[in-house]
Amino acid sequence: MMANTDEEEIEDLPPSAKLVFKVLEYDGPLTQKQIVQESMLSARTVRYALERLEEIDAVDEDVYFADARQSLYEINGEKAVADGGSEADACRAE
Repeated sequence: MMANTDEEEIEDLPPSAKLVFKVLEYDGPLTQKQIVQESMLSARTVRYALERLEEIDAVDEDVYFADARQSLYEINGEKAVADGGSEADACRAE
């Protein structure tokens, strides 16, 4: 039942947030700049999408050790499994 709630939360997001979620699902973890390049959305739109995804705990934000001024974003492992991701995807996200 919890998985349905998670899927509904994702479905209720704006299209830009869904796109960012999918980009992270396929290519993540990524920095905000990398998400902008992969999604072809504006930096402002990506920031907004990431905020929305963080509100529903769909993405995790970590320090990007190659450049501490940036953050590294990845799909929350529990969301990836709930939305049809594999166990391996969830383990890689951690």
